[in-house]
Amino acid sequence: MKPRRPPREHRPPGDDSQRNEPAGRGFAVIYGRNPVHEALRGRRRVHRIWATQAAAKEDWSGARVSVVSDTEIAERAGSDAHQGVAALVDPYPYADADALLAERDPLIVALDEVTDPQNLGAIARTAEAAGATGIVIPERRSAEVTPAVAKASAGAVEHLPIAQVRNLADFLKDAKERGAWVYGAAANARTRYDQPDYRGSVVLVLGAEGKGLRPRVASMCDELVSLPLRGRIESLNVSATAAVLLYEMLQQRLDAST
Repeated sequence: MKPRRPPREHRPPGDDSQRNEPAGRGFAVIYGRNPVHEALRGRRRVHRIWATQAAAKEDWSGARVSVVSDTEIAERAGSDAHQGVAALVDPYPYADADALLAERDPLIVALDEVTDPQNLGAIARTAEAAGATGIVIPERRSAEVTPAVAKASAGAVEHLPIAQVRNLADFLKDAKERGAWVYGAAANARTRYDQPDYRGSVVLVLGAEGKGLRPRVASMCDELVSLPLRGRIESLNVSATAAVLLYEMLQQRLDAST
């Protein structure tokens, strides 16, 4: 049994708590079977679906489906990876970062300037599957939730809350003041990834490949953790790192509930 951390003092949010700006007007075109199916089950409205004759035979939950050519779908989607279907949807509804912290014992993933849409999508897919409360990303110098991210996440972004904040280090400071423990992933950290107690309110911070965590962001972490590497490469992809850490956190939480 891991030694239990002392509870962190909880402080109520002040008037300057992190809140995202309202989503802009307009529409987006998402593509791929899973993203469109999950959008139909998710939070944003699906206005119209374009599908090839084969894809149109699937159950699209009563949505309006227009049968069009593969070429037309690629043009609308801006990608050949559409799997025969695309949909016109509302803009992505970003969550409120303060609301994520208000959840009971939240498990939040904070990404420090992760700019690759494939990585953001893959992390979102794992975070949603592991039961994370949500993801927090900076408003600048970070991948946003685009159709490519929705595709890479297999539609997980339609269910997992993702919030944008102006300053990630300030968000981490706010999280600590509200009782969360903050753990950052760093290749040279002395603490092994499975040593901390991840129960309770936790924020996991991951940095961009090649750069890692920025100094101020790293300084806001209660502890930095690393994964053991036995091969010749020096690091894992950030989405692979996220998967290992999130499932260690999930396992500890499951063990604590039994």
